Amino acid sequence: MQPDEVGPAVVEKPGGCFLKCRVQPGSSRNAVLGVYGQALKIALTARPLDGRANRELLRFLAKYFRLAGSCIRITAGENSRNKTVFISGGSKDIIIRKLCP
Repeated sequence: MQPDEVGPAVVEKPGGCFLKCRVQPGSSRNAVLGVYGQALKIALTARPLDGRANRELLRFLAKYFRLAGSCIRITAGENSRNKTVFISGGSKDIIIRKLCP
Protein backbone atom coordinates (compact mmCIF):
# COMPACT_ATOMS: atom_id res chain seq x y z
CA MET A 1 0.00 0.00 0.00
CA GLN A 2 1.07 3.53 -0.69
CA PRO A 3 0.39 6.51 1.60
CA ASP A 4 -1.66 8.28 -1.08
CA GLU A 5 -3.93 5.20 -1.34
CA VAL A 6 -4.51 5.02 2.43
CA GLY A 7 -4.92 8.78 2.94
CA PRO A 8 -8.66 8.98 2.13
CA ALA A 9 -9.41 6.23 4.68
CA VAL A 10 -8.00 8.30 7.56
CA VAL A 11 -9.65 11.54 8.69
CA GLU A 12 -7.94 13.55 11.41
CA LYS A 13 -10.14 15.32 13.97
CA PRO A 14 -9.37 16.97 17.31
CA GLY A 15 -8.48 14.26 19.79
CA GLY A 16 -7.75 11.52 17.26
CA CYS A 17 -8.55 10.05 13.87
CA PHE A 18 -11.42 8.30 12.17
CA LEU A 19 -10.49 5.22 10.16
CA LYS A 20 -12.90 3.94 7.52
CA CYS A 21 -12.83 0.15 7.31
CA ARG A 22 -14.34 -2.51 5.06
CA VAL A 23 -14.46 -5.74 7.10
CA GLN A 24 -14.34 -9.25 5.64
CA PRO A 25 -15.49 -11.57 8.47
CA GLY A 26 -14.98 -15.34 8.44
CA SER A 27 -11.54 -15.17 6.86
CA SER A 28 -8.73 -17.63 7.51
CA ARG A 29 -6.59 -14.98 9.27
CA ASN A 30 -6.70 -11.47 10.68
CA ALA A 31 -4.93 -9.09 8.32
CA VAL A 32 -4.96 -5.71 6.62
CA LEU A 33 -5.57 -6.62 2.97
CA GLY A 34 -5.24 -3.22 1.35
CA VAL A 35 -7.57 -0.46 0.24
CA TYR A 36 -11.18 -0.96 -0.85
CA GLY A 37 -12.52 2.26 -2.38
CA GLN A 38 -11.80 4.88 0.27
CA ALA A 39 -11.62 2.40 3.14
CA LEU A 40 -9.05 0.04 4.58
CA LYS A 41 -9.96 -3.60 3.88
CA ILE A 42 -9.50 -5.84 6.91
CA ALA A 43 -9.93 -9.62 7.07
CA LEU A 44 -11.14 -11.10 10.37
CA THR A 45 -11.42 -14.72 11.47
CA ALA A 46 -14.50 -14.01 13.62
CA ARG A 47 -17.99 -14.53 12.23
CA PRO A 48 -20.45 -11.61 12.32
CA LEU A 49 -22.54 -13.18 15.10
CA ASP A 50 -23.44 -11.41 18.35
CA GLY A 51 -20.83 -8.68 17.76
CA ARG A 52 -17.89 -11.10 17.59
CA ALA A 53 -16.47 -9.54 14.42
CA ASN A 54 -16.73 -6.06 15.97
CA ARG A 55 -14.85 -7.15 19.09
CA GLU A 56 -12.23 -8.92 16.95
CA LEU A 57 -11.81 -5.77 14.81
CA LEU A 58 -11.15 -3.64 17.90
CA ARG A 59 -8.67 -6.17 19.33
CA PHE A 60 -6.90 -6.51 15.98
CA LEU A 61 -6.56 -2.76 15.45
CA ALA A 62 -5.36 -2.20 19.02
CA LYS A 63 -2.65 -4.83 18.53
CA TYR A 64 -1.79 -3.60 15.01
CA PHE A 65 -1.33 0.03 16.12
CA ARG A 66 0.09 -0.99 19.54
CA LEU A 67 -2.58 0.87 21.50
CA ALA A 68 -4.71 0.11 24.51
CA GLY A 69 -8.10 -1.32 23.65
CA SER A 70 -9.78 1.64 25.30
CA CYS A 71 -8.28 3.97 22.65
CA ILE A 72 -10.31 2.43 19.81
CA ARG A 73 -14.09 2.33 19.35
CA ILE A 74 -16.56 1.79 16.52
CA THR A 75 -18.51 4.98 15.83
CA ALA A 76 -20.55 3.88 12.79
CA GLY A 77 -21.51 0.67 11.00
CA GLU A 78 -21.78 -1.81 13.86
CA ASN A 79 -24.18 -3.93 11.77
CA SER A 80 -22.42 -3.39 8.44
CA ARG A 81 -19.22 -4.43 6.69
CA ASN A 82 -18.44 -0.72 6.28
CA LYS A 83 -17.36 0.67 9.64
CA THR A 84 -15.87 3.85 11.00
CA VAL A 85 -13.47 3.46 13.90
CA PHE A 86 -12.23 6.31 16.10
CA ILE A 87 -8.64 6.07 17.31
CA SER A 88 -8.17 8.51 20.16
CA GLY A 89 -4.84 10.25 20.46
CA GLY A 90 -3.63 9.19 17.02
CA SER A 91 -2.58 11.45 14.19
CA LYS A 92 -3.12 10.82 10.49
CA ASP A 93 0.62 10.80 9.78
CA ILE A 94 1.36 8.18 12.45
CA ILE A 95 -1.47 5.91 11.32
CA ILE A 96 -0.45 6.10 7.67
CA ARG A 97 3.20 5.38 8.60
CA LYS A 98 2.15 2.24 10.49
CA LEU A 99 -0.01 1.09 7.58
CA CYS A 100 2.64 1.84 4.93
CA PRO A 101 6.06 0.91 6.36
